[in-house]
Amino acid sequence: MTTTHSAPAAGATAPRPSRGGRGAKRAQSFGKYLFILPAVLFVVATTVYPLLYNVNLGFYDAPIQKFLGGTVQWVGVSQYARALADPAIWTSLVTSLIYTISTIALMLTIGTAFALLFTKHFPGNKLLRSMLFLPYILPSVVAANVWRWMLDGTSGLVNYILTTLGIIPEPVFWLGSPTLALPAVTLATAWTMVPFAMLLIIAGLQNIPRATYEAAELDGANRWNTFWRITVPLLRPVLSVVALLGFIYTFKTFDTIFILTRGGPGDATTVLPILAYNEAFVNFDLGAGATVNTLLLVVPMLLAVVYFRSTRKEG
Repeated sequence: MTTTHSAPAAGATAPRPSRGGRGAKRAQSFGKYLFILPAVLFVVATTVYPLLYNVNLGFYDAPIQKFLGGTVQWVGVSQYARALADPAIWTSLVTSLIYTISTIALMLTIGTAFALLFTKHFPGNKLLRSMLFLPYILPSVVAANVWRWMLDGTSGLVNYILTTLGIIPEPVFWLGSPTLALPAVTLATAWTMVPFAMLLIIAGLQNIPRATYEAAELDGANRWNTFWRITVPLLRPVLSVVALLGFIYTFKTFDTIFILTRGGPGDATTVLPILAYNEAFVNFDLGAGATVNTLLLVVPMLLAVVYFRSTRKEG
């Protein structure tokens, strides 16, 4: 015996989902957002709100006395105009750019050299790589204090080694010299960033097909030509990302410079974050400090926009 099923009548519509089913789906969808709500609130409370508050504070004349007394005055963009007309802003900007670009150059050069070394197989490769990663995982305050001791003019390790080898005739006060302080701070910052660059560049090198190098060897290319014509072009996306992240990190660096030189001697190492600190907590002008902090965001943001636009064009 067979059972036949009649086809639905013409014009019949499928049964609509019940209101209870729709409500359950909405509740389930809303429940998903509840899981990310704590993370969103954390980001808003620790990043978005302080950033907006800082930008807003830049439009007020807010010395510490008026700020604590609640009598700050709205001055609009005049404070930003006054800041842009201040030579100290431009001097600090130039110092920040020199410091940042020099740090990135050292980071990329040394990081690439180490990455090429550790892609080779030799005894102790993994152990040595792990040891070289130590500067990156150290707290920046600890790393800065290590360099402060090493560069000390009287009992520093750097002076001891250089005088012992006869490279310098007498100890040098690296952090007290107007000409040597910035290179010394740059070296200390690059030391902490090299392991980060090395790790990403190693990953990039491992993604380059081995057949590409074998074809170059068959064509008679030496190692120098292979590096510049194959390795560097294929690593360009990785190097661009490393440079961008390094720029953002280095441009806003405060703790390393503050511990080593506090922006001195004079204004030799007064980068924009140090200038913002001095305005807010030395001169007790919170409005001026907020203005410098806001301007501090402009350069990395512009660089990020240029980078993403260039990558979109290449894609």
